[in-house]
Amino acid sequence: MNTEAIDPKYSELDLQTTDNLVSTFIDDQFLAIQVVKHAQAAIAQAVDAAVQRLEQGGRLIYVGAGTSGRLGVLDSTELLPTFSWPAERAVGVMAGGISAYLKAVEGAEDDTESALQALTAIELKAQDVVILLAASGKTPFTVRALYHARSLGALTIGIANNPNTALINEAEIGVLLATGAEVIAGSTRLKAGTAQKVALNTLSSAIMVKLHKVYGNLMVDMQPTNHKLAQRALRIVMAATGADQMSAQRVLGAADHNVKAAIVSLLTHLEPSVARERLIKARGNIRQALAQ
Repeated sequence: MNTEAIDPKYSELDLQTTDNLVSTFIDDQFLAIQVVKHAQAAIAQAVDAAVQRLEQGGRLIYVGAGTSGRLGVLDSTELLPTFSWPAERAVGVMAGGISAYLKAVEGAEDDTESALQALTAIELKAQDVVILLAASGKTPFTVRALYHARSLGALTIGIANNPNTALINEAEIGVLLATGAEVIAGSTRLKAGTAQKVALNTLSSAIMVKLHKVYGNLMVDMQPTNHKLAQRALRIVMAATGADQMSAQRVLGAADHNVKAAIVSLLTHLEPSVARERLIKARGNIRQALAQ
């Protein structure tokens, strides 16, 4: 596997000065961004295919082990506060169970039976989108999940850092992030992990934009659950409508702090309850709600 190769360029890594050492690690991370760019077409294909399933009520299911599993769980948990995506529709499945997020569970990535049990427990269905992550591309836990998801007709998106592996060749959509050898040989938490994180950020964010969770470039489906987020919601409403702070605050409160409803209400001069009804008819699309 390319990610396990030993790069002779770094054979004296332990002899570098601190400044050079830090520079080496930072410079290597730039390659992660470049390889994600090379995977742009595959990621775009994955976005469009995922949106179709999610519009039918499907879920985003993230599957992985070790670093890859943790990155999947992280992406799944951030969709609720950022886009109000229901927690039950963004599920992280990690080798060794969710406790492995904080503490490594040795041997969990080889336990293929637990992968089957985990997907059975969440009642995986054909309309679900299963994102499978592994730097190697052939982690037994993740590959077993891939084959089970395919057998049920779920959309499978394989993200891996090695070519010609199960996740790339057997998933319906394979996203190859060819990061190659690491500065520290085999430590795929480095640029392989960075590339996976960037790919996941891109994939899930683009999906949410296509699902009308964003208006312009404003995060309009957020949940203002604390003071910082409440202030952010207010700024978003003001930016989207041109309303002054007092007007935006008043309408936002009348809309039960629903940012989308407040925006439609202010731009159409309708009551927030009517604005909310328009949004329901428009399936959350602010532009369509404004055009009604």
